[in-house]
Amino acid sequence: MKRMEILKRLEKAGVIAVVRGKDHTEAVQASEAILAGGIKGIEVTFTVPNAQAVIQELAETYRDREEEAVIGAGTVLDAMTARLAIMAGAEFIVSPSFDQETAEICNLYQIPYLPGCMTITEIQQALKSGADIIKLFPGSVSGPSMVSAVKAPLPHVNLMPTGGVNLENMATWFEAGVVAVGVGGNLLAPAAKGDFEQVTEIAQHYAAKLAEIRGKANG
Repeated sequence: MKRMEILKRLEKAGVIAVVRGKDHTEAVQASEAILAGGIKGIEVTFTVPNAQAVIQELAETYRDREEEAVIGAGTVLDAMTARLAIMAGAEFIVSPSFDQETAEICNLYQIPYLPGCMTITEIQQALKSGADIIKLFPGSVSGPSMVSAVKAPLPHVNLMPTGGVNLENMATWFEAGVVAVGVGGNLLAPAAKGDFEQVTEIAQHYAAKLAEIRGKANG
């Protein structure tokens, strides 16, 4: 049931922040700034130096505050890295492409796996291997029209576009039928300059936009 609970929290979070940074401190501060702004999904990428330590620190901080955060690992290229992340406390694993051994290690530990896929063939292979949500990547290349194209033959697939998602087109992605979106570049840009207050402010805009989108969907 652990896996299903995490999936519910991911879908409820709606927006997953893809956190990069030059070092441990920047990644942690950026993550905390994002969470303070109301975005509840954090994907710490393994492009961050010693990323597993960042994941561990965040996981320990928010372990008893599940309603506030769901912490995962991104840019996971192999099963060894996935296991490192899971042992550090990652609650979901994201890859830029599909990897069978990574899928198997996530299944073993009952952790959701979100592999990056671009074609129906890749998506079908990932689904057969137990992937819970497909990261439509790069979203900037496919666009929202890809969602309906994929859902025609695979109506039950859960999609999360990453790359090219912003405040202006976020509603279009959700209207197309995605369960969540991954955002990074424009959200994290101020962190590189040490302006974490600006990161929080941008995160607030994303959280407000998500609430608006869901309000319309339910209204």
